Amino acid sequence: MKKALIIARWEFWEKVKTKTFLISLIVTPIIIIGFAMAPTMLSSQEDNTTKAIGVIDTSNIYFNALRRSSEKIKLPNGQPNFILVNLNSKDESLSTVKRTADDYSLSGKIEGYLYIINGGTDSVKVEYRSKNSGNFNDVNRLEEAFNNARIEIKLLHENINPSIMKYISSNVPVTPIKILEGGGAEKSDFLFLFFTSFIFILLLMMMILSSGGMLIRSLVEEKSNRLIEILVSSCTPDELLAGKVLGLSLLGLAQVFIWLLIGAALVGTSAVPVYAFNNIVPVMFYFALGFIFYTSIFVGVGSIVTTEQEAQQITSYLSMIIILPIVIAVPAIENPDSILVHAFSYIPFTIPAIMILRFNIGPVPLWEVIVSTALMIASIYLSVSIAAKIFKIGILSYGKRPSIKELIEWISEK
Repeated sequence: MKKALIIARWEFWEKVKTKTFLISLIVTPIIIIGFAMAPTMLSSQEDNTTKAIGVIDTSNIYFNALRRSSEKIKLPNGQPNFILVNLNSKDESLSTVKRTADDYSLSGKIEGYLYIINGGTDSVKVEYRSKNSGNFNDVNRLEEAFNNARIEIKLLHENINPSIMKYISSNVPVTPIKILEGGGAEKSDFLFLFFTSFIFILLLMMMILSSGGMLIRSLVEEKSNRLIEILVSSCTPDELLAGKVLGLSLLGLAQVFIWLLIGAALVGTSAVPVYAFNNIVPVMFYFALGFIFYTSIFVGVGSIVTTEQEAQQITSYLSMIIILPIVIAVPAIENPDSILVHAFSYIPFTIPAIMILRFNIGPVPLWEVIVSTALMIASIYLSVSIAAKIFKIGILSYGKRPSIKELIEWISEK
């Protein structure tokens, strides 16, 4: 055990002094803070300029009502969002009017134009044509304005007071509230849930890939310059394996600790709200389990490869599994009780990330926590045992990479 601690200390300090570690220590928090602040920054950068929007109305019945409806849409500074310009012309054909509208849009005289095609008997089609694909907010607001204008025209045609339209078109928002154990409650924010969960999962993924890649490169380098033979002559393969896993785990914990200190310093700001740390204990628990599990896998992989190219090829397959929870993050938040989400809660490769996600969504039954933890501990024990058997033979194997049959024989040896 003493030799394993010596190896762990050496492994830790050798990796801490590398440029890769120092860069990741600084760059990773910047990326995470950027993810957290990006939605706020993007929303605050919304254009506050009134935009000129052309209108070509083939029926000549919508423009006035559409203008009244659009005037109600205001920018944050109180100015109207749109000024509508009637592009219809009695002296020109429809094709000529459309060409003129296209030229205005391309030259920037107008932001774009609405092309209203009336098919008769309440059949109408509306297109928004612009130089760009169109701002989603603008398209949605123009769509709302047109539909309000259409309702107003219909009400007037049926001799119904248009003021009823205000009541009809007004929406009562439904605010999602998360009930907490103990009788409390808090407002549930989908974007906050997504980004908080996404950031922790992304952090786990980056830690695993960077640390695992660092470990594999270290093993490949030690095998290529025969340093591994000197190490094995001074200690047993088990002590060497334990030292490397322990050293790398301490390195990962040091990174996380520093990042948590940075996060604690930013608590209360727009980057890190206080409630981001509500489930920090279970989140960090599964974070640690996932890190140790994947580290043991990378140790086994690193002991059988002989070149950087082979290492990159194998780790690319592991990366696909690691990023799976990021792919299913949105549907998991939208439907946390789905069978698929629960199934991933019992698969060792996805347990850490999915449980992190579920703790941020809502309370997780104690029995599921116990079962998932037991599965992770058993998986870690199994992966470390397999990695140890592969490591004992693989670290001193040179030449071609062992086949699947050879690996099975190594694992089967007592």
